[in-house]
Amino acid sequence: MTAPFGLKLTEKIAQRGRLCAGIDPHPGLLDAWGLERNVSGLEKFALSSAEVLGAEVAVIKPQSAFFEAFGAPGIAVLERVIKLCREAGALVLLDVKRGDIGSTMGAYTAAYLSGDTALTADAVTVSPYLGFGSLAPAAEAARAGGRGVFVLARTSNPEATELQNALLPNGKTVAQSIVDQIAAANEGAEPLGDVGAVVGATVEPGAVDLAALNGPVLAPGFGAQGATVSDLRKLFGVDLHGVLPASSRELLRHGPDPVALRDAVRRTQELIM
Repeated sequence: MTAPFGLKLTEKIAQRGRLCAGIDPHPGLLDAWGLERNVSGLEKFALSSAEVLGAEVAVIKPQSAFFEAFGAPGIAVLERVIKLCREAGALVLLDVKRGDIGSTMGAYTAAYLSGDTALTADAVTVSPYLGFGSLAPAAEAARAGGRGVFVLARTSNPEATELQNALLPNGKTVAQSIVDQIAAANEGAEPLGDVGAVVGATVEPGAVDLAALNGPVLAPGFGAQGATVSDLRKLFGVDLHGVLPASSRELLRHGPDPVALRDAVRRTQELIM
């Protein structure tokens, strides 16, 4: 049987720490690395990053949009990044934020979770804002294949506040309702469920109650976006159980020197042990 994602993630965190390193080929980072804003520059940036990060951290999070911006050649580079990181022993969490209904959600699921394509990742980010139930194909396929999904719950972008903090008739916020449905999906799983929550590391403490989640938490915003280790512990608890603080620009700005990038990763890992 295929090991469940929650178990694989727990074991990988024990081996390599909890840091989730992003590979975001932002045009500004290509500039900072002295690379052209073309597929050649993308390839150099992404593969150089993957060679260092894939051997160091538990989870790599490529941001799909920055690869898609280059069309089919960019997606081909993303496929190589996924392969390289997995071969180096890291889990790949592909940041695609897909969310749709019916057969369309099924097609996204086939692309990223249930198939055997070069884009198939260990986990993906998904959006529940067409209804949490619309994610059922992805969650079911992930569980069957030993993969995971991370559901956007309480994100830190200002535009999200009006929707995610809106109160439902039962008195809960929309974000809390999503967390509660994730918890229901993870009930009884050990050591962690396969359905994670995305909760921004810069949101206010108490924004959502994660006590019953029984799943991993992806916490973007650590580092360049302003969240500190102290902020993480205030928001998620002292031991950060199941939490994956995510950092991309704060790490990647140390490239293209592979030694400097590796050292930055190791310093960051020590901070969040």
